[in-house]
Amino acid sequence: MPRIFVHTFTVPPDAIDVQGHTNNVEYVRWMQDVAVRHSAAQGWPMERYARTGTGWVVRSHSIEYLQPSRSGDVLSLLTWVAGFRRHSSPRRFLFWRASDRQVLAKAETLWVFVDIATGRPRPIPEELSSAFDIVPKDEDVLKAVPGIS
Repeated sequence: MPRIFVHTFTVPPDAIDVQGHTNNVEYVRWMQDVAVRHSAAQGWPMERYARTGTGWVVRSHSIEYLQPSRSGDVLSLLTWVAGFRRHSSPRRFLFWRASDRQVLAKAETLWVFVDIATGRPRPIPEELSSAFDIVPKDEDVLKAVPGIS
């Protein structure tokens, strides 16, 4: 089970805005999608959350855009869990384009663990937090991926 989850995909034409690069909303959607994929890879698919009546909601997103992406670009989206608090967990992301060895964006989402029926925060159970290795330093991610500097 990977500490750093990587999903590689091609930017589709419908992700492009009037300025000719990827729309900001697409980055947020991709971040959510890769978080769900990483959770499933760690043994926590959406069905498991549904069975427990729990799930995650976003408290905040932060994205630093460094370079644009365009239709047809092949991107790798890396994600990792940076820690756990009682009710929340910061998850970080890095958008990487291998063709020119560029980091396109860095991001973080603060997720809050909730009871689905009430929407109220719940303590994150040990069974869930222990499914993920914590990667507290972004530098560890950069060292783990060949070609990223």
